[in-house]
Formats: sequence, structure tokens, C-alpha cells
Amino acid sequence: MKNLSAFVLFILIHSLVFSQQKKLVLWYDAPAKDWNEALPIGNGRLGAMIFGRTGNELIQLNEQTLWTGGPVNLNPNPEAPQYLQPVRDALFKDSIGQAVNLLKKMQGPDSEVYQPLGDIIIKQKYTGKPTAYNRNLDISNATSTTKFIVDGVEYTREIFSSVPDQVILIRLKASKPNALNFSVDVAHELQYQKIVTATKELVLKGRAGITNDGTRKQNTLIYKDGANCEGMRFQFRIKPVTVDGKISNTDTSLVISGATEVLLFVSAATSFNGFDKCPVSEGKNEEQLAISYLNAATKKNYTQLLNAHVADYQKFFNRVAISLTNEPAPNLATDKRLAAYKTGADDKALEELYFQFGRYLLISSSRPGGMPANLQGIWNNQVHPPWRSNYTTNINVQMNYWPAEICNLSEMALPLIDHIIRQAKNGTATAKNYYNMRGWAVHHNSDIWALTNPVGEGSGDPKWANWSLGSPWLSQHLYEHYRYTGDKNYLKETAYPLMKAAAEFCLDWLVEKDGVLVTAPSTSPENVYLHPSGFKGTVTIASAMDMEIIRDLFTNIIEADSILNIDKDFASLLKEKRGRLSPLKIGKKGNLVEWFGDWEDEDPQHRHVSHLFGLHPGRQISPLLDTAYAAASRKTLEVRGDGGTGWSKAWKINFWARLLDGNHAYKMYQELLKGSTMNNLFDTHPPFQIDGNFGAAAGVAEMLVQSHLDAIQLLPALPSAWKGGHVKGLMARGGFEIEMSWREGMLTEGFIKSKIGGICTLLTNGKIKEVKGAKIRQTEINTGSNTLYTTTFLTKPGITYKIVSELHLW
Repeated sequence: MKNLSAFVLFILIHSLVFSQQKKLVLWYDAPAKDWNEALPIGNGRLGAMIFGRTGNELIQLNEQTLWTGGPVNLNPNPEAPQYLQPVRDALFKDSIGQAVNLLKKMQGPDSEVYQPLGDIIIKQKYTGKPTAYNRNLDISNATSTTKFIVDGVEYTREIFSSVPDQVILIRLKASKPNALNFSVDVAHELQYQKIVTATKELVLKGRAGITNDGTRKQNTLIYKDGANCEGMRFQFRIKPVTVDGKISNTDTSLVISGATEVLLFVSAATSFNGFDKCPVSEGKNEEQLAISYLNAATKKNYTQLLNAHVADYQKFFNRVAISLTNEPAPNLATDKRLAAYKTGADDKALEELYFQFGRYLLISSSRPGGMPANLQGIWNNQVHPPWRSNYTTNINVQMNYWPAEICNLSEMALPLIDHIIRQAKNGTATAKNYYNMRGWAVHHNSDIWALTNPVGEGSGDPKWANWSLGSPWLSQHLYEHYRYTGDKNYLKETAYPLMKAAAEFCLDWLVEKDGVLVTAPSTSPENVYLHPSGFKGTVTIASAMDMEIIRDLFTNIIEADSILNIDKDFASLLKEKRGRLSPLKIGKKGNLVEWFGDWEDEDPQHRHVSHLFGLHPGRQISPLLDTAYAAASRKTLEVRGDGGTGWSKAWKINFWARLLDGNHAYKMYQELLKGSTMNNLFDTHPPFQIDGNFGAAAGVAEMLVQSHLDAIQLLPALPSAWKGGHVKGLMARGGFEIEMSWREGMLTEGFIKSKIGGICTLLTNGKIKEVKGAKIRQTEINTGSNTLYTTTFLTKPGITYKIVSELHLW
């Protein structure tokens, strides 16, 4: 009895520790050496990278809508349709080279380029050498702080980007009166002018280029062209406010002297006025906007601004908490912790931090009413950024939004949904003008102007440039938002019409060959096969990915119609067509066949694993549905290996989690942290690409909760390294919010909050003893390797149900 009491006491203490709020801070004992060590803040629209330098601080700015170019030409290649049938004829004759050459004739302009807003340079005067240096980013309140001591004076800079007030606020403080002396300057790589107004506001004004040059060459941007819309206007303004200091200025900088505390208000705006309006002739008044933001914010004091910012941020961030250890985080700077982790140190607190950092980045780069997060979120310091910092639709922009629903940030998915609506409008013209087809089409790249045509400008490799199934893949996000929220009005008015139109494009895109429906042309994005005849190929027919994406869309629409009951004839048509889709095949190596034939890859370890779309993010393949296809998926991953880019490793976390192999999913999580994470915890392709941060966060959630099938599986892919833990706030489809604790890999207790009511079915690896407040029905499932238990009960909206497992001892 004594031993049992001691054990129960241990469990109680263990549970209490797990439930405590963790410190979630990235901190460093030296300034950033370069941009990849700077710390990001953002309010969805305004972003900043903070270097934390003492005497010459650099704060690099972004505004989400600052891009080159203007509204797209909806018919840039009128001759394109005449080449489609010759492409198909060439493919059916295995004349792949001819098909490639013809596809290049169907290409159009490349996407536009996301631009930096400019730099703030704060030159602080002091004598002596700084000591006690610390810079940090507290992701629990979305605030960055830099501190150092010189000659007995502690200097502090606090910075945040506010959604409620639409400004970036910089507070500089000295621990001794009148010890702050510094100047503020601004700069930009683009053409710009800077002035100081009569009201002591420092203003940088500029114009983006009108070209979409992506060569990263200097001096290639064109700002004016009489035949086209001129480049977008932009500006940012800095206004200092101090009680006891003196504010003066040169012609192009601010000078503050003898101050104890100074607030620098930073506002910004562009002339962007929508994807279909010229940002010059039809643009917004960016100066008026920037001034209005500034005037409103300066009427409030620092405490009011900070409290509003923190309250806004935490209403999203605090929804989810995770604890994988009861040990405190090592008292080391984050870069040193990461370095130790790479050499084998156990740091589960770092694993927690990286997961929550992904959620922080999504909240900071994607807010309702704004644009979706691009390849770099909203953070970019280059006029010619990698891959134009655009929206790459063959995996990357989708990966950005994998954590949105499951990580309880559903509102952050709204910018993507809004952009899909814009893409559908332009994509309708693309489907018609390029292919004479119904519906809407999206290809490999997009931008703020909702570009949808095949890119490449006649010289792009069709393995990426002519990939054509962006609309059905993006449609998955439309339906997933419904599956998590249960919003039937949204499903009927927004999602279903767009999904149906994407399906109409797919119906027209499919052609019959040998009694089945195939896609032609088809690629498996960015991979190359070795044809048995001895040549290398990039274009085929009926790639596994194509067929899985179309099957996923058809299945979602059929399911949506069973809910809405508004389109039975179309649902029946899709059932018939789905039954005729070219099926998945298992190859001679036991792998899932990627191409039309069971061909070798030029690069067997290629970063894309597109043919496992049906495993994740789709729901066609699962060990719980078909062990043969699941085993083939496993073999495919074994052949691909555990290497790759950061985002590729992130996708593999999700793949292995869906295969219910928690240890291998965890291995990929470790591989991403060890080999594809920079000192500021940004993911690297290389270079920096934010999708890996988002994909990894989603992968951690998938290890703990899965609901893509008919049940909510708790701890489906828990690694043995996470023996005990607690998570609160993850979401499951059907509108269920999950909280649970586990010990020795087994669920001990949980809480299920039903947001919209309905039937809840849980799938667990241990038997549930009871669900308090509900009648339950239970069954056992023998998977061959283990036994799983289903527990089904009816829920009411707004009610939380306590789940008691057989291991629950208190």
C-alpha cells in the first residue's frame, strides 16, 4: 500500500510538471552575424528581422503586399491550345523529347517577385565595451528584446509588431536617466528617397520594379514602362516619441540625445489594391495609410500598445501547449543548444520549442484579411530572393498550411482560402485560354497577382513548369477547413463551388487509355525517370501523384454532396469516373510506382516524394486501410532515404507518422533539427525556406493525433523517446479539441471538447475505461501486429468530456 501511494504521488507530481506553462524563448549571447541569425517578428502584414547589434543595430523590414509587377495577362500565350493534342499524341507514342519541346511552347510568364521594404539602422553612441549581452525572442508573447550593459548602464530594446495597431513598436530604454543617444537612418536596395518631415518623421519612399526577373542579377529591375502598369509604390515612416530626450534631425536621419526612454513607431503601406488592379493608376494611397496607422498608434502609451498586442497574439498561441519532458531546458543560448543537439545531446525542450516556433511563425505571417505566407513567410531581405519568394503550388504553399487546422490556428488558413478564390478566378481563364477546358487550373508557381498559367517562358523544364494540378490540390485545403470546423454554410457557399469547378477541369484533363482514365501530360514534380529505352524522361502519363490528387478531390466532393445533398448527379458522375481512374501499382522492388511504368529514378533519393500524396496529405493509403499499399509506401520511403532538403524531411515526418511509425517520424524530426535548421531556428532548403518549419510542426501534431480517417486516433505514432507527456489544444476533424496525458507510451487520461457536437469515435492503443458524462460503445480491432480499441459516444456542442483510460490511477 505504501509503495502504491508513493507511485500515485509520483504520477501526480509528474502530471503537474507536464501541465505547467513552459518558457518558450529563443535567446543568444551575441548579435546576429547575418540575416539567417536575426530574429523574426510579424503581424501578418509587417515583418522585421532583428539583428540585435549594440552600436549599429539593423532591423530589416517587410510589408506583405510589396511585390514586383501588376495584374496578370490572362491570355499571354494564345497559341498554347494547339499544342495540347500533339503533346498527348507524342506521349502515347513514347516520343518524350518531342512532348517536352511542345510543352515549352505552351508556357507563359514567370511569377512576380516578393520584395523587401527596407532597413532601419540605429546607431547608438556609447563609450566602453558592451557586457552582459542578451537578445531573445519570446514566442509566448511575440516580443523580441536586446539587452547589454555599458559603463554601468543597462540598455534595453523591446520590439513587437502589432496587429491591433498595425505598427512595429521599438522601445529603447536606459537604466540611468538621459543616457540614450542614438541616430535613426533608413536604406533600401531599390530606388528610393528619404526625408524628415516637419513633424520629425523619417520617411522612406520607393517603387518596386515592374519586371519579374528572377536571375538574382543586380541592376536588372525596370521601374517604368510606358506600355505597362508602373511598379508598386511603398513607404515606411518612423516617428520617435520621448518624454525627456531631445529630438533633432539631419536632412535624412533622426537624432535623439539625452533620453531615458524612446518609442519608435514604425508604420508602412503599399499602393497594392487587389490582385486585379494596377497598383499605380488604381492603387491605394500608401502615404495616407501609413500616416493614419502612425497617428492612431501614437495616441496610445506603451503599456496600452503592448497589452493589446499580447492579448491579440496569445488568444491564438495559448490554445496549444505541449510538454515532452519534466526537465528544465538547458541554460544555454539557443545556437549552442542546437549545436549540442546536432552532436547527440538530448533536448526535448528544444523539440517542444521548435514545434511552437512553427505555430509562432504562422500566426506572425498569415492573418485573416491578408495574403498567405509565401516561401519565406513574410521575411525577405533580397530584391532577387530564391525562387522569387513566391507561392510554389506543387508542395510548398500547401505545406505552409498543414499545421493551421490541427494546431488550432484555423483562422490563419483564411488568407490561403481567400487566395484560392482569387486563383480560381484567374485560373478559369487559364483553363479556357490554354486548354479550352472548363473549371480552373493552377500551375507550378503563383504570386500576389494570383498567377495561374504554366510558367517557364518557353525555356522552363516541364517537370516543374507545366505541372497542372494545382487546383485540385489546393481544393483539399478548402475541404479540410470544413472537416475541422463543420461550417456547412462555408462548405456550400465557398468550398463546394470551387471544388466542383476544379473537378470539372480534372474531368476535361483526363483522357482514356487502355480502358482507364489517365492524365496526359503528367509529371511527378521535379523528378526524372530512366526509361527502359535508355533515355531520361520528365513527362509521362498518369503519374501516381496525379491520380491520387484527382481521386482525393473526387472523394471529397462525393462526401461533401452527401452532407449538402445539392448535387447528386455530379456526385454520381464522379463516382463513376473515380472507379475508372488509373490505379496505383506496386513495383518490382515492393515500392509504390511513381510513373506510368515501373521505371528507375535518375535520383533515387530525390527530395520530392510526390507519389505518396495518397498517404499524406491525402487519405487513400493507410496501414488501417490496405497493408499492401502501406507496405509499398514504406518501401518507397526506405529507397528515398532520410536525407533531402528541410521541407523534404518535414514531409517525411508526416509520411512516417501516417504509417504509424513514431520512431522513424521522430528520427526525421531529429534529422531536420540537426541538418536543416539554422541558428534562429529557420528551416533551410538551403537557403531559408519556411515550409519546413510549418511541415515539421504539422508532423509533430500528426504523431500525437490523427483524424483523417473515420476515427480520432490518439497517440498514433508516439516515439519511444517521448515516454511521457502532455498536450493541450490540438484539433481533430469534426470540431474536437484534444487534451491528453500519457505515460510509458500509453494514454492515461484525456479531455475531448466538442465544438459543434456530433458523434466522436476514438481509436486508442489501450482500452478506455469510461467517458464521463457519455454512454460509450467499444470494439476491438486486430491489426495483425497489435490490438486497437474504438470508443464511440455522442457529444453536445461546447461540452468537454473526460476520457479515463485503464491506466488512470487517481
